[in-house]
Amino acid sequence: MDDTQKIPQHIAIIMDGNGRWASARRLPRLLGHRAGAAAVRRVVEAGCELGVKALTLYAFSWENWERPTDEIRDLMGLLDEFIRGERKTLLEQRVRLRAIGRLHELPEGVLSTLKRTIEETAHLDRMTLTLALSYGGRQELVDAARRIAEQVRDGRLAPQDIDEGVIARHLYAPDLPDPDLVIRTSGEQRLSNFLLWQSSYAELYVTPKLWPDFSKDDLIEAIAEYERRERRFGRAGALCHDGNQGKA
Repeated sequence: MDDTQKIPQHIAIIMDGNGRWASARRLPRLLGHRAGAAAVRRVVEAGCELGVKALTLYAFSWENWERPTDEIRDLMGLLDEFIRGERKTLLEQRVRLRAIGRLHELPEGVLSTLKRTIEETAHLDRMTLTLALSYGGRQELVDAARRIAEQVRDGRLAPQDIDEGVIARHLYAPDLPDPDLVIRTSGEQRLSNFLLWQSSYAELYVTPKLWPDFSKDDLIEAIAEYERRERRFGRAGALCHDGNQGKA
């Protein structure tokens, strides 16, 4: 993979299959989530090596709060442990950590660890790693609509001036470019309320691999498939006659 010009600059991943991975091995679900955390480490390192500039991971959805209390407690504990354990690696690899979602819903201890690591890595520029936590695409749009409505109410914004740009500026991370490639593991073929606005023209790649088994080679294969596609952004193929137009 020598042509870094074709590497997707922003990859978003729906990490699915931790529970099924554990069940297939007759292991507790927590061990599946631990194996999934190891896969995160592999993919972040691989992304850095391949020249990916932004990686967004669907780590805990807004709907995940409906899971059993014990599992949520374990997941939050694992999240805190992961962030603490990866702090040194993030600094060494020059990876900036960010997070999107209704972060105020996270346990106080986890939120404190998250904020501290975000602050400590804010100056790093090799890759931006964004964790989607207590995140839902519909919830993000609701929150954006509320902030816009407040501006209209206060007379700071006229309704007729609301356009796509205004909405985009009120999303959780307006400065983060839209993903070029969205990867979903475990074979399920849906977005599951992930980056609904931002993924409008992203290329989708689905693999049957369960997330704990996802490797650097799998990431390379996903990128290779991305390179083989022609991105048109809604335009007719004729507009892409030179082989470059319509591609990111």
